[in-house]
Amino acid sequence: MSALKTVKSWNSSDLKAPLLLCVGKSELLYLLVCRCVLPRSAGGLELSVVFVDTDFSLDLLRLVTILDHKLQHTTAPCGAGGPDEALLRSCLSRVLVLHCSSSSQLLLTLHFLETSLAARPDLSLLLIDSISAFYWLDRAEGGASYAKQEEKLNRCSELLGRLLRDYKITVFASCHSIRQHSSSVSSSAPSSSSAPSSSSAPSSSSAPSSSSGPSASSSFSAPSSSSSSSSSSVDQDRPYLCRSWQKLVSHRLTCSKTETVLKMATGAAPGPERQKDTIFTVHCSSRNRGSRTNRFIITDSGVEFIKD
Repeated sequence: MSALKTVKSWNSSDLKAPLLLCVGKSELLYLLVCRCVLPRSAGGLELSVVFVDTDFSLDLLRLVTILDHKLQHTTAPCGAGGPDEALLRSCLSRVLVLHCSSSSQLLLTLHFLETSLAARPDLSLLLIDSISAFYWLDRAEGGASYAKQEEKLNRCSELLGRLLRDYKITVFASCHSIRQHSSSVSSSAPSSSSAPSSSSAPSSSSAPSSSSGPSASSSFSAPSSSSSSSSSSVDQDRPYLCRSWQKLVSHRLTCSKTETVLKMATGAAPGPERQKDTIFTVHCSSRNRGSRTNRFIITDSGVEFIKD
């Protein structure tokens, strides 16, 4: 949770996860949104958020569910229906969702945001999911010229740098890994949509488990005994977006997932299947503060970090 407490001091962060693997990226983004838009009485900051959805993967129903759970547990009940609907609507009114289907639209959106930030000083967090959505499309349009391939993202990065400098906002952007680890491809971990950039927190070992299942990991994973696997990991986690974007990134978060098989409860009826739990890991590295790793689980109320 320390990352959320210092969110206002972060300039630009890159959240990265293996492609096609569900590693908790979206839930972390929803956690950031909730932390900002919730009222101070519920532990929030009462600030507005801009969510630029380039992957068209934003689940508004899930976001509303998480907000509702947090309001129920932090505010006095307002009747049988739970928290006041007006309070929930007030939180949602602080979220501005924008969709982009090309780098050109993303660039125009950022120009629009410059005007919005000038008019609304409470806009403090910009989420882009994901900054790499149009990478292959831009490469195809740019032909053999690297300058043309990176032209649009360079312009977006320059504009983001101006927003960071002039309006002191915080920017989080997700980034797809270019390829999976060979170990992830061969594992039986269920696939789903994935995404963005990197940073994490201190790892904890209090999760109850008896044996580890298949794991899906991205950068900062444990060293492999195979040199080919190690080189594949380094190749996957190497930044591939334009240099102007890389210069903006001050924190990187890398997400991974491990399935663990829990011990059967005493007196439980024997059966062929044992309960499984999914532990997610987020590793955070920064330019000046080193790195740390945290583990978390996902519940109906969102992300819950595992304490040491």
